[in-house]
Amino acid sequence: MAKIGIAERFLVFSIFGLFLIPLIFYLVTLQKTLKEVSVENRQMQPGQVWLCLIPLFGVIWQFIMIDKIALSLKAEFKKRNVHVVEEKPGYSLGLAYCVLGCFSIIPILGFFTAVAALICWIMYWVKISNYKTDLEATRDIGLNNIGT
Repeated sequence: MAKIGIAERFLVFSIFGLFLIPLIFYLVTLQKTLKEVSVENRQMQPGQVWLCLIPLFGVIWQFIMIDKIALSLKAEFKKRNVHVVEEKPGYSLGLAYCVLGCFSIIPILGFFTAVAALICWIMYWVKISNYKTDLEATRDIGLNNIGT
């Protein structure tokens, strides 16, 4: 059995960290966004975003999660009377990133779809972060509408 040297361990941990650290920050953003949505408008609990980390199941869960986040945001923005251009906020971009990510396993074509998936993922992350900021800015509006 071959011994694993320090250089190999460093490479493995570097690659692992390169993917895991941004993923954790992404999931924290999604969780914080869902926490800004009132309980009655949430389609899923904020902590459920971490199910994406489960191998294989996480791939399927992302599709479900993207939809549930979009529906949660739609309901919350409607409750707060905040106009959003998209019918389901973030859904199209999130779906694009998930589909492209699945296509990235195809040989040759996979490299190009992986790059496109990465770009869509970053754009989706930024969009959801902006929606979180919008929710934070209109938090008082949501609280004032509770009694009406």
